[in-house]
Amino acid sequence: MEHRKLEREDSFMVIEGGKSHTSAEAGKPLDDRVYTIRDIEALPEGERAELIDGKMYMMATPTLTHQELVGWLHFKIRLYIMEKGGPCRVILSPFAVYIKNDEQNYVEPDVLVICDRDKLDEKGCHGAPDWAVEIVSPSSKTMDYIRKRSLYEAAGVREYWIVDPKERQVMVYNFERGDFKQYDFSEPVKAGIYEDLFLDFNEVA
Repeated sequence: MEHRKLEREDSFMVIEGGKSHTSAEAGKPLDDRVYTIRDIEALPEGERAELIDGKMYMMATPTLTHQELVGWLHFKIRLYIMEKGGPCRVILSPFAVYIKNDEQNYVEPDVLVICDRDKLDEKGCHGAPDWAVEIVSPSSKTMDYIRKRSLYEAAGVREYWIVDPKERQVMVYNFERGDFKQYDFSEPVKAGIYEDLFLDFNEVA
């Protein structure tokens, strides 16, 4: 997931009283104010943000590499689901995920797979998706590797992928089985929630 790159590589922006501020330390907000989904909904048109445990983080315009990877992943996963059938749906960002069905957590994974269609409506996904994928950028490492990993695991996401195009690596967290695997782009990456889905990142990167 892309977040605005500021003066320091791993800094994020936090909204306070309608104004944006840089964090004093990587991934940490400036104050203790608690934000809610109402603050997300009140953002000006065109502004996007995510909410984790009441702290808001602005999202930047994604890069070409980011969008190519998101589009490719969505296409490959959707093609697999169409061929195999079943209830699962794959959706790409921007799409609202009210991951804990509370007022203080709201995310927009780059790609998500939801198998319980009762969680879906026109507004977004209400609850944890089965599979979430984030495309990491230099400015989103803290968010993707630490904050979102913890949030997704706690919320009940079955599987979480961190795709790092700079390092040409994919980190696969299977929270359902409690294991972790790291892949290079040079080798097919197996999806944990499916028995026979392998993704070859050499096709796109």
